[in-house]
Amino acid sequence: MLSIFLRSAIRSNIWFRSSSSSSLSSTKIISSRCLSFRTKYENQFHSHYHNNRWNRYSQSIINYSNQRYLSGNNRIVSFNLSDIGEGISEVVIKEWFVNIGDHVQQFDNICEVQSDKASVTITSRYDGQIKKIYYQIDDMAKVGQPLVDILIDSDDNSTESEPENQKIIMINDESNNNNNLATINNNENNHHQDYLGGGKFITTPAVRRMAIEHKVDLNNVIGTGKDGRILKEDILTYLEQQQQQQSAKPAIDVKADNTTTTTTTSQTIKKAESKLSIKKSPTTTTSNIPLNEPDRIEPFSSITKGMFKTMTKSLQVPHFGLSEEIDLSLLIKLRPEMKKISNEKNIPISLMPFFIKSTSLALEKYPILNSTIDISGEKIIYHQSHNIGIAMDTKQGLLVPNIKNVNQMTILDIANELNRLQQLGQKGQLGINDLNGGTFTLSNIGSIGGIFGIPVLMPGEVVIGAIGRIRKLPRFIDDDSDQIKRAHIVQVLWSADHRIIDGATMTRFCTLWKEYLENPFRIFF
Repeated sequence: MLSIFLRSAIRSNIWFRSSSSSSLSSTKIISSRCLSFRTKYENQFHSHYHNNRWNRYSQSIINYSNQRYLSGNNRIVSFNLSDIGEGISEVVIKEWFVNIGDHVQQFDNICEVQSDKASVTITSRYDGQIKKIYYQIDDMAKVGQPLVDILIDSDDNSTESEPENQKIIMINDESNNNNNLATINNNENNHHQDYLGGGKFITTPAVRRMAIEHKVDLNNVIGTGKDGRILKEDILTYLEQQQQQQSAKPAIDVKADNTTTTTTTSQTIKKAESKLSIKKSPTTTTSNIPLNEPDRIEPFSSITKGMFKTMTKSLQVPHFGLSEEIDLSLLIKLRPEMKKISNEKNIPISLMPFFIKSTSLALEKYPILNSTIDISGEKIIYHQSHNIGIAMDTKQGLLVPNIKNVNQMTILDIANELNRLQQLGQKGQLGINDLNGGTFTLSNIGSIGGIFGIPVLMPGEVVIGAIGRIRKLPRFIDDDSDQIKRAHIVQVLWSADHRIIDGATMTRFCTLWKEYLENPFRIFF
């Protein structure tokens, strides 16, 4: 009976309000009437309805009323981290481009996050002031959870068509302490965040934090970034210069006091022995025994966590291995011509674009190697595009971006795209699109120094190749000759998904791939 009366009171006050601008005052009227009703009937219903029930009814009225009037200008919106694709559920906060109190506009950079695959810059979709930041640097942020709270500007029209997926907080204009009247929680925003690279500030919070930790005055640091922006590298360069200046000062000769040193060492060891309850043997001398340092434990980085999950999943697939050696002598002879073309086009050309293009040409004849097993396990998906991934060793760890549509590209096109991906990879700026959609992978372990390696399949792919270091080795000129020549030999080892790839198909593919590289003119004709 009581709940029915309260619902009637709510309807009455909502439907008979004078205007939408009086939402807050209407809320107070409802709340006060509810409390008056409580006083009037408290004695009658106290045995059945306790005080907490009354508080709950009062709060529900306030929340219900505020939820009806979200058209006011003074609002705080919790800006959620949206889904950035590929089933990523959490990211690491790498850098904040804003502080509490900063004013942002639409598409301004908010922060940079690092998933297990790529770095992404999150941008604002509102005009307003940053009121709260939910995470610190290196914290793990969950998809769908708030990143920041933004006080929306009164003239910001971006919220007129606000989807019902943000957390909106009404602000009481009449209160000096800015207390929140109500909070309405909805689902996260999945479609309205933009990802743009770079920053626009002279310094970033991460750089300022680094400067504070090392007690560096930013006025003394020369910024090498865009528009004089101070980067982390600038801080490190400044610290190195300071260290060199310190080391350049004349050393002061100090005679070592052997007695003091020995006494101090003995006292240290005795204290350690007493803590560890170690009884020293009469025949044991401890003056030269170093104390063991404790083991260091650190959590997985986002890249390492992604590699852990990927490799664990991949090794559930039965692998088939095949090894072959390739004579690159003729291709090596073309290097002078390649260098001329590189200088003319201003595009660095290595041997890797030839490996990639030869792979694409061989895949034309053996398309099953450019396929994916359907999730049902009963179908094979043949990919028309040759999106060949290149395993890269970056500062962040192993990343595998891919070159899209290699089957439609020239050697120069491949070289240009490969250079772009390598530069972004070293800077930690590879995008989601660069890392997703691969259909075949090559790993150039020889660039580091390995002769050959056993690669592990990437999820969703059925073949991966590992190319070793090029070596100068003696080889017979041909099978019928006893003459020896110097050859440039490279080892390649293929791993294939043995569930659908048999040894004969893999061997034929490798033989054709080898023919293209040993006779590079076939690549062009």
